[in-house]
Amino acid sequence: MKILLFGASGNIGSAIADELLSRGHQVTGVTRSGRIEGSADREGFTVVAGDATDADTVAELSGQGYDLIASAVGPRVGAEDDRKIIVGAAKALIEGLGRSGARRLVVLGGAGSLETAPGVRVIDSPHFPEMWRNNALAQIEALGLYRATENLDWTFISPAKLIEPGERTGTYRKGGEQLVVDAEGNSRISYADYAVAFADELEQGNAIKSRINVAY
Repeated sequence: MKILLFGASGNIGSAIADELLSRGHQVTGVTRSGRIEGSADREGFTVVAGDATDADTVAELSGQGYDLIASAVGPRVGAEDDRKIIVGAAKALIEGLGRSGARRLVVLGGAGSLETAPGVRVIDSPHFPEMWRNNALAQIEALGLYRATENLDWTFISPAKLIEPGERTGTYRKGGEQLVVDAEGNSRISYADYAVAFADELEQGNAIKSRINVAY
């Protein structure tokens, strides 16, 4: 497939690009600078400049014959406005793809709105890290925007409560609105295995117009 990937230079975005390229897909990575170190040497990988929070940019890029649009856009922690980036990108993607006619969108979501018990979300815990609260609230708002959209075949992929560097095992478990945890109650996944789950959903299209959660 020919895939346009916004946010290709971040920790998660670069892992997604690596996974997609390893599967033989053609990937155009979009970054604000238009550069990713070493990208020129990678077969099937092109990098272009673009702002995912700008609907004109989204419309122009997504109208160039891609099979699927993906987004791993996120703010730099502590350095950027979470809502401006996350909600701004959601609004621009919805508007821009609506203009270009592209329908299939797979996005990196957040875990804050997942349920740990009926009616109780991850973000509702008194132990939820304050530094991640604005990010979680912005992801909750973005999910609401996607759910209200009729002209996109979107999928919102929430990671585990903890997503971090680690090996690629190629394994994960998938859930819906409830946080996926292991036998000890932990919820975690590596960037690399989140990328495996992201690429699987991108290829298989099993969760159209819905949110899924992936963890070990």
